[in-house]
Amino acid sequence: MHVEPDVTAAIRGQLDRALARRRAPWRLLPLVPLLAVLPVAPAGAMVLYSLLIGWALWDMYTWRRRAAACWPQWLDEAVPALEDSSALLARAPGSPLARLQRARLEGRIADVGRAQYDAIARRHCRPAPLPFVLSALAAAALWIAQPAGKQAPSAPMKAVPATRATATAITMKIAPPAYTGVRPYETAPRDVQVLQYSTVTWCGSAVELGDGSTPQASGGCAVWRAVESATWRPADQPRQRYTVRVTPDQPPVVTVAAPVEATQVLGPNATVQIAVGAKDDYGIARATLHMTLARGSGENIKFSDREVPLPQSADPRRRDWSKRWSLAELGMEPGDELYFFVRATDNSPEHPHVAQSPTYTLRLPGPEAETLDSSALPSMVKPESLRSQRQIIIDTEQLVADLRANPKLPAAAVRERSEGIAADQAQLRRRYGAFLGEESTLFGDDEHGHDEHGQEHGGEHGGEHGEEHGAMSAGTNMAKMFGHAHDVEDNATIFDPQTKAVLKRAIAAMWDAEKALRAIAPATALPPEYKALAAIKELQQAERVYLHRAAFEPPAIKEEKRMTGDMAGAAGTKRPQDKAIDTVPADVKALVQALSSGAPLPGGWNRTALQAAGAIAGEEGRLAAQRAVQDVADGCVPCRPALAAWLRSTLSGAPVVLQARPEADTPFARAWREAR
Repeated sequence: MHVEPDVTAAIRGQLDRALARRRAPWRLLPLVPLLAVLPVAPAGAMVLYSLLIGWALWDMYTWRRRAAACWPQWLDEAVPALEDSSALLARAPGSPLARLQRARLEGRIADVGRAQYDAIARRHCRPAPLPFVLSALAAAALWIAQPAGKQAPSAPMKAVPATRATATAITMKIAPPAYTGVRPYETAPRDVQVLQYSTVTWCGSAVELGDGSTPQASGGCAVWRAVESATWRPADQPRQRYTVRVTPDQPPVVTVAAPVEATQVLGPNATVQIAVGAKDDYGIARATLHMTLARGSGENIKFSDREVPLPQSADPRRRDWSKRWSLAELGMEPGDELYFFVRATDNSPEHPHVAQSPTYTLRLPGPEAETLDSSALPSMVKPESLRSQRQIIIDTEQLVADLRANPKLPAAAVRERSEGIAADQAQLRRRYGAFLGEESTLFGDDEHGHDEHGQEHGGEHGGEHGEEHGAMSAGTNMAKMFGHAHDVEDNATIFDPQTKAVLKRAIAAMWDAEKALRAIAPATALPPEYKALAAIKELQQAERVYLHRAAFEPPAIKEEKRMTGDMAGAAGTKRPQDKAIDTVPADVKALVQALSSGAPLPGGWNRTALQAAGAIAGEEGRLAAQRAVQDVADGCVPCRPALAAWLRSTLSGAPVVLQARPEADTPFARAWREAR
């Protein structure tokens, strides 16, 4: 019962090995051209090698599937003794006669040897020269594409071959700061990139930095602390120059994953998820969650601060913390606001970096105010006759309910009530519009309309101005005499743009509500009334603004000099009006002129040029200017224009000084002024 799988597996195993022996030469032959081109183009050869490996695996898989499907037919064609019955070996026979024939075949299949399996493979597996041809063509293309005499790429540095042996005698030792956890290492002279505040040591020869300084010697080696990028060269080989680029330590990155919005309004029994995190490239020394609770309104607002440290994690470079807070844990009551942010400090002991996230606000609304007394507009005074927006909504809803309950209400009564609500809405709109400089209304029922202004101007200006026409002079204010300012400019600029946008939205909604009420359509007036109420509530909620504390710390007062009147060392802030400030140093100006004209350079020009080059903005420009200074110091005459251009870029024009023009007070001038 268990012989059938063994016989089938034995036959397929013999046939697979025969096919592998037949295909092996054609699978290995394409590798020969790649081995020939490998020293010239290693990258391209490795790519082609990967493609050939993939093709060989695919070819093996294809032939195994083909043999599994066709081996009974192949055996019948190659072994006549099987009497075209090999299919009985692939499946279980169903009849007694088939089982008898299968037993006979199992005895005969054992006589089939390796030579017969190899013959089957040769008959059905033909040669495949196409991969070899493609491999040879690809190898030839790689060989032709390489330029003649190309060698392995060298280090990217400016070098002189004749001095390479001397330069390589120097050994560079780079020790990163201990807090980074990066191990020190040694290297040959080359362009390197180091961490900020790393210690660079040169052993074997004295070196000179691009800024003209010489590192301190310690134990026969030159030691330098990498604060900013610089160039250096061996003292005995001035033409050899290398660059040390400094990578500054990045500040921590703080994130607030939850809540997502900067301002979140909470419900009465809500819970809030606060998920914060901080990460740094080397380590986090301290990370805290700062929370400030604001309670109260108006001028009676109390703040309480709370600081929660973020727990450490297995990775010292990260701190992640998430917690779901209840209102009781936050200490919030209706009407309170909670402000929180994350602050993180990295593990740099000498120059720690501090990062802080934006401030997020959790707001728990209190009971809604019924009047405008708690509005965010501090200068608004509510008269007794001014109704609030909520009262206007209540009156409008009552009118709509009365119309639905009694559709036969007198039209005069409905009109009177609707116009009365519209009048209240107009008064409230004008009160808010006063803060945007508005004065006119749609229906002309203002206290000071344009018509009244016209009458006043027509009467008063006609009489008074007519009398003053004869007394006009050069100092007469024409705008004051004939003009009339309808709006007060200061009213339109006392609020920030966000507050003015909310005010405009509220006023526009009040306009729509008033027009609907004037048209005796109270139901249509309700949506804009609610829109105006929402804008007013937004102004009320913006009453409380949280700002980080930024206190000024004045310098300490010297008690021994206080109240003594001693002015020694005090610098005056006044300057003569007839003298301009010269922002171009005289030594730099003289050096630029000497470089441009080819004249001898002034004494101490190296120090002057290096100081000016150090003020160039940008790392690449500063290093290039320092290299130009070294080249000119080495006697390179063609390098003078380049250095002059770098120094000229550091010069700024003198500011324009406005001077008073003197005017002589002569008798003729006095007589002329009196005659005018």
